[in-house]
Amino acid sequence: MWLVAGLGNPGDDYADTRHNIGFMVIDALSARCSISIRQKAANFIYGRGFIGEQKALLIKPLTFMNRSGDAVWEAIRMNEDMDNILVVHDDLDLETGVIRIRKAGSSGGHNGVQSIIDRLGSQDFIRLKIGIGRPNRGPAEKYVLRRFNKQERPVIEEAVEIAADAIQEILAKGVASAQNKFHSM
Repeated sequence: MWLVAGLGNPGDDYADTRHNIGFMVIDALSARCSISIRQKAANFIYGRGFIGEQKALLIKPLTFMNRSGDAVWEAIRMNEDMDNILVVHDDLDLETGVIRIRKAGSSGGHNGVQSIIDRLGSQDFIRLKIGIGRPNRGPAEKYVLRRFNKQERPVIEEAVEIAADAIQEILAKGVASAQNKFHSM
């Protein structure tokens, strides 16, 4: 089974903010694949279903970003047949809407990813990163909690759909195929 975790912060105050792009992708993917995200565990909400021919668990942590590892760890403990982990998150170092897929590696300074690495004791999980750009001025901590502006909105909406396509490609044909197909966009 695949675990697909979209990172974000819970609550209406954070809905549609830059840091919650992982939640946006999970919502798009769940709608596309008819997987209802309505069940609740202690640290996340989730839905089970199929993405193509692959069994998947889609989760959105109820923890704040810097404790995302607690939600991912709990999901793994609840599902002993978890074979693959894919984490969807924002990336300040990529231009708005750019998608990158990595098989493993460091957190790149992302607190949610670092929390997962710390909790799992491993960097060995797939990341799908979506660029949110870097602020021209002001602290990054405030920037990631802002909503996208009018000019960015269509770019992000398209990136969310492309990210959902990329997840389907990863589950069907693997990371290398998805990298070849989606890194050129």
